[in-house]
Amino acid sequence: MFTKEKNKHPIIEPYLYLVPAGIILLLFTYWPFLRTIYRSFFITDNRGVEKVFYGLQNYKDLFTSASFQNSIWVTVQFVILVLIVGISIGFITALLCSVAFPGLKFFSTVYALPMAIASSGIAMVFKIMLNQQTGALNQLLNLNVNWLVDPKFALITLAVITGWLNSGLNFLYFSAALANVDQSLYESASVDGANTWNKFLFVTLPSIRNISFYVFVINIIGAFQSFAQIRILTAGGPGESTNVIVHDIYRNAFQNFRYGLASAESIILFVIIAVLTAIMFAVQNKGAKS
Repeated sequence: MFTKEKNKHPIIEPYLYLVPAGIILLLFTYWPFLRTIYRSFFITDNRGVEKVFYGLQNYKDLFTSASFQNSIWVTVQFVILVLIVGISIGFITALLCSVAFPGLKFFSTVYALPMAIASSGIAMVFKIMLNQQTGALNQLLNLNVNWLVDPKFALITLAVITGWLNSGLNFLYFSAALANVDQSLYESASVDGANTWNKFLFVTLPSIRNISFYVFVINIIGAFQSFAQIRILTAGGPGESTNVIVHDIYRNAFQNFRYGLASAESIILFVIIAVLTAIMFAVQNKGAKS
């Protein structure tokens, strides 16, 4: 009689299934990241090949560069505006769809639609809509504003477009959070004499606090990484009024062929996002414990 041979390595076997995924992560995520760190210490040729060891000078050049300092300030403004627009639209639309009414499925689809639209494609649409002479926006509002060329409006315009693009995913997260709020809490609040505003402040907001924090984090990371719509609509202009860090990295690498400097800038951006994320999680954990 034949007996099935027992596995001699029952502990190792499950980890073997992770090897293909690990190899893909290593080749396409960790290895490029390590190469970026390595390249940031060099002066490169036009193909990105390291030629001269430059040490920390790329980082020093960045921090003393007026252009880089401007890109940081522009990025901060851009991220704040995107957060305000994207989270506000996502939350308000989720609140509107939290109550059953005729056409709910249609409006839910419309509000979630931005998450299915490619940023580069919608950027081309907005480039036509925002044209000073023939654009639909100026025609509807009877204005003569050059939305993408005027430094007063260019960054705000990009932030509104980016926030709207992010609002679709925010709508889905907030909708799921609102649907999971315990209805008995509202009933208890009604018994205690709470009005609609008090229910919102003391029942709804605390109940969706965790998902709100998650939405806040992913929106910050996404805003820092925004590129396609900026490149297509303004290319960092006018002047450098919309030259966020990601676009500045692109410009240094693929227009100025300063790959070492661009690599150093990428590492700085990574550190900024990592530090902000760590601070937010620390604040969240402290708030959860108190």
